[in-house]
Amino acid sequence: MREFKFDEHITIVCEWKKTRMAFKHEATLLVDGREQERVKICYQNRTWESYEYQSVLQKCINDSKCLSKEQKEAFLEETKKDHTDWSGFEIVSKIAKLGEIMTTTQKDSNDWKARMLKAGLPDLEMPSDWNSLDEDTKTARLNAVIKVCSNPKGDAV
Repeated sequence: MREFKFDEHITIVCEWKKTRMAFKHEATLLVDGREQERVKICYQNRTWESYEYQSVLQKCINDSKCLSKEQKEAFLEETKKDHTDWSGFEIVSKIAKLGEIMTTTQKDSNDWKARMLKAGLPDLEMPSDWNSLDEDTKTARLNAVIKVCSNPKGDAV
């Protein structure tokens, strides 16, 4: 579940739910905390969105009977921005970085980091020549991934 707050009165709560055939996203428009409208989109495959819930969020705004034309335009513009939840990447990077203090050798540290990154980022694929790389190269590459994960939006630190 994620909440998207558009102003001091309007919030849209989005949820993922399992269906018999696949899954659906539901969006509930709240005005001052009270439900006004609800929409859903059913899926059988992965969604192609910039961030999770983008499509159902836009549908909720477009189909709304209680939002003004100006609100719809402003809120739809807001949905075009990146609302990806990057917090999981930051946690993975911190856990992987623990390898530097919880291990005693560079190899053990690299093994820890690689294991934690693979566990936290299931789509991560190590290069085919990973096992033939020297430990310094592995350290440099793992630390680069950890750095990106610790600041995935690329914000100035």
